[in-house]
Amino acid sequence: MIVQIVTWILVLLVLATALSLSIAALRFHRPQFALLALIPVILGLAGIAFGVTIPAPTRSVAVIAAILVGLLGVVGGNPITATVLAFAGRGNGASTVVGGKHGGIIVEDGDPGTPPAEVLRGGTIIGYLERLGLIAAIVLGRLEIVAVLIAVKGLGRFSELDSPQVRERFIIGTLISLVWAGACALLIVL
Repeated sequence: MIVQIVTWILVLLVLATALSLSIAALRFHRPQFALLALIPVILGLAGIAFGVTIPAPTRSVAVIAAILVGLLGVVGGNPITATVLAFAGRGNGASTVVGGKHGGIIVEDGDPGTPPAEVLRGGTIIGYLERLGLIAAIVLGRLEIVAVLIAVKGLGRFSELDSPQVRERFIIGTLISLVWAGACALLIVL
């Protein structure tokens, strides 16, 4: 019983630390800090895959852990997605992506007479909402909601996806965000 309690105290501390690192990554504009949040999620999924089970000592502890994992899934997805997008943009000959005033990215269409346009505006807020919706849908066992979320996002952004750079960022960002939220939701469910 003591080992179980100590293990769960460590689990809660690691989850709280991962969430704190994700918040710090956002606050200090250092998204790579959030990569450390991958550790508890990967360890948790590996533990599940290998059949390691340590039941929570009380229902309250399990609920607190689930809330921390859910928050990590929603909040941690932003800096993790930003880090992956920054990594994906390196070395492919693309120019550096410049953030716009309204949370989008600035793209130029190559025509010197046309001013640069900000596209994918509101992506940060949309990302938080899609991760929250995905986690809720998986936890509730309503996977059809996941299909609706993806369809709505794709249809809502369709008119902005005319440049290869924008399409690439949209696809990579969406996939990373959804995979991260899905992994966190699996931890909650399993």
